[in-house]
Amino acid sequence: MKKLQLTLLFYFITIIIWGQSLKNWHWKDVEKDSVHGISLQKAYHLLSTYHIQPKQVIVAVIDGGVDTNHLELKNKLWTNPLEIPDNNIDDDHNGYVDDVHGWNFLGGKDGRNIDKADAEKTRIYHRYKNKFESKNIDTLSFTAKEKKLYTTWKEVAKDIEFSDQDVANLQYIQMATNAIKKIGINIIKEMGDSNFTTSKLEAYQPIGRNTLEAKSAFLRTATILGIDKETSFTEIINDLTEYIDSKEKAATAKEKLPSTIRDEIIKDHYDDFTDRSYGNNDITGPNAKHGTHVAGLVVSIPDSSWKVNELYPPIKIMVLRAVPDGDEYDKDVALAIRYAVDNGAKIINMSFGKSYSPEQIWVDSAIRYAAAKDVLLIHSAGNEFYDLDQKSVFPNPYSSQLNDTAKNILTVAASSDASLSESILTDFSNYGPKIVDVLAPGNKIYSTLPGKDNHGFLSGTSMAGPIVSNLAAIIRSFFPNLSAVQVKEIIMKSAWLPKDKLVSYTVPQHDVSKRLDEISKSGGIVNAANAIEMAKMMASNLPAKSNKKKSTTN
Repeated sequence: MKKLQLTLLFYFITIIIWGQSLKNWHWKDVEKDSVHGISLQKAYHLLSTYHIQPKQVIVAVIDGGVDTNHLELKNKLWTNPLEIPDNNIDDDHNGYVDDVHGWNFLGGKDGRNIDKADAEKTRIYHRYKNKFESKNIDTLSFTAKEKKLYTTWKEVAKDIEFSDQDVANLQYIQMATNAIKKIGINIIKEMGDSNFTTSKLEAYQPIGRNTLEAKSAFLRTATILGIDKETSFTEIINDLTEYIDSKEKAATAKEKLPSTIRDEIIKDHYDDFTDRSYGNNDITGPNAKHGTHVAGLVVSIPDSSWKVNELYPPIKIMVLRAVPDGDEYDKDVALAIRYAVDNGAKIINMSFGKSYSPEQIWVDSAIRYAAAKDVLLIHSAGNEFYDLDQKSVFPNPYSSQLNDTAKNILTVAASSDASLSESILTDFSNYGPKIVDVLAPGNKIYSTLPGKDNHGFLSGTSMAGPIVSNLAAIIRSFFPNLSAVQVKEIIMKSAWLPKDKLVSYTVPQHDVSKRLDEISKSGGIVNAANAIEMAKMMASNLPAKSNKKKSTTN
């Protein structure tokens, strides 16, 4: 009996230690810790020897909303110095009333918000269905613009089909969700924990036979569904329900017209890009989980035991709500980028993307506007395991209409560590060395979640992007004379590279292995310590900036 108690005690201690270690694995150093993190602690210790006073940097987070009352974030918010809060007046005459900490492009004047939006392919399909559906259509009479649009519509019409395999997969997930709900309720009755995680359940010793069987069934189902062990029961059910809702929507997308919610709530003239004064100042919105997690990574406060608190760069978060549950609208993204640039952001984090961009020129032009103002855009590569050299995801550095490639976008894929997934690659991250620039940790990343002081784990390139945004902000804070393009170059050239560049790494759950230079242009994982050293060297070799202000015209 005593031996059993000691065994269980050791098991619980192992779980606790692993949980604590897991919370900040992405900060670790591959040489010191044998973990493929970004060497953030080493970077801060380097900065402590430089005796440089960091300057404030504004990072715009274009996302689905941020919990502005979170204890770790509320004091990190950017504040518009020209706007008087809550007076219902556009004090700075920029078209946005009471935009104190940012703006919500998904809101209405009456305070309502868009939460869910249709996929872009659904919107495109129905928008041009009457024009292109005819079998007797004469494509020879089309203009070049119409031919391109028709080609896109044909691609969308094929892509929107919901196959028999899709139906079977949906039915399986529906059955699994119903089963896991019932099993979970039985487990809760005995455990007394209505929000247990898979890791807690693994450590729990059931009293009754029914609970023992329920535990085995739950763990088996969770493994099959690929559920993270730190995800709570409530989150599992919510995530599965959201997934089912989205798939059910996709199943009827070809027959069912898209929602008119934008016309009902926002009421802008969408096709008119000059119609910009819409939205409201509710930058949290109805679902701020994703954006709050991203924002926490952007300001990434390292462990206080590092004793370098005074070196934390004064990063301020400008919150721009433009990404609903579903595909974002090009107009909102373009205006959010322009808002960020016009209000002093030097870095813009964009943890979103989609496969179609009908008004791509609006976003392309906004990206080039940001380039002209020396603003760096950090874009997450996406989570579909696409080869982006073959399949486009937007926003995209290349503009077919402008016929050029933006140099101020850094596209980030997600890496992992062998202690998490038996490989330093993830099974979800998009890749492709023509588009993707670098890798950064994106598997089981710990950060802020909505609620007074809530935290938790999420995975995705959406997490890898803001980790890089934080590094870019550190560089621009300590070395403000470096340009956006130079910061991008530093982050890429300073990446950790395997000693043997020809070594291949397993892609979990895929029957394939890849070299890192098949994943990204740099062929490596972001390394903060190397980047800081390189930034100092590059900054010291630059001529001092003149204090004379140049006159500029927009």
